[in-house]
Amino acid sequence: MLHRLRHAMVNDNRTKLYGIVEADETIIGGPSEEFYGRGVTEDEKRSLVFGAVEVIPWQDKAGRQREKAGRLRLTITENATAESIKAFLSATADPQTIIRTDGWRGYSKEALFSFYHEPETKRKAPHIHQAFGNLKTWLKGTHHGVDPKYLQNYLDEFVFRFNRRKTPMAAFQRLLGISTSKRPLLYKNLTQLASKA
Repeated sequence: MLHRLRHAMVNDNRTKLYGIVEADETIIGGPSEEFYGRGVTEDEKRSLVFGAVEVIPWQDKAGRQREKAGRLRLTITENATAESIKAFLSATADPQTIIRTDGWRGYSKEALFSFYHEPETKRKAPHIHQAFGNLKTWLKGTHHGVDPKYLQNYLDEFVFRFNRRKTPMAAFQRLLGISTSKRPLLYKNLTQLASKA
């Protein structure tokens, strides 16, 4: 039942991220004894996850310019090649969005052709890293680890909660609204979705 609700947390008509967006990838899963570096994603216990978060500029009471995290998107990926990055960003962000990234070569001109690219070579992207940290703490502390084949469901739940963190009372009503607009998810279909992950 919980997996059905997690599946319902994704609004099929949600708008794309826009403005300024930080994008990066992270590795989710237990320790790997056979693989190292980015190669750890070859381990069946570990998953590579793309993340993108809006950056919202605002001004504090002293008149200083600040930034805070807006909406978040998380998706499992097989690799972090330019092709995969391009597909993720095209599905996630509006064209002409400013995309902030690290220096990973996958964030190439081809991958970011439709966007304005700001490589963060001198400072890290704090908002997406904070979201990744919160995600890992939540997965480990609340669920004590997650089977990789169900990870996307948990990512969807985390995104739903993160994007409504300032309006928790409205989140339940929103979930009911999204759920009623979706077709019923049969158990066999749920297990088929998990087997493809």
